[in-house]
Amino acid sequence: MIELNGKKYELIENVRDGFQEEAVVERYADVLKKYDFIVGDWGYNQLRLKGFYHSEHGNASYNTRIDMLDEYILEYCNFGCAFFVLQKVQS
Repeated sequence: MIELNGKKYELIENVRDGFQEEAVVERYADVLKKYDFIVGDWGYNQLRLKGFYHSEHGNASYNTRIDMLDEYILEYCNFGCAFFVLQKVQS
């Protein structure tokens, strides 16, 4: 469990040990708090964070639905990169 800007998240996927709490805290931006999921991926020793919604969420576009995660990883991330998925815990 990790807390970011008052919101709690659970680590639900950690591929190639991509999750590094200190780096996530450092890179986190308030714009991410509206999303249900935060995906972090590593490329060239730099962490990139992107928000995703539950698939049935009203604000979810095709590119921001969590069920499109595999396509995002394949198309926008470095091949074989380390990545992780955080899911917001509803309080």
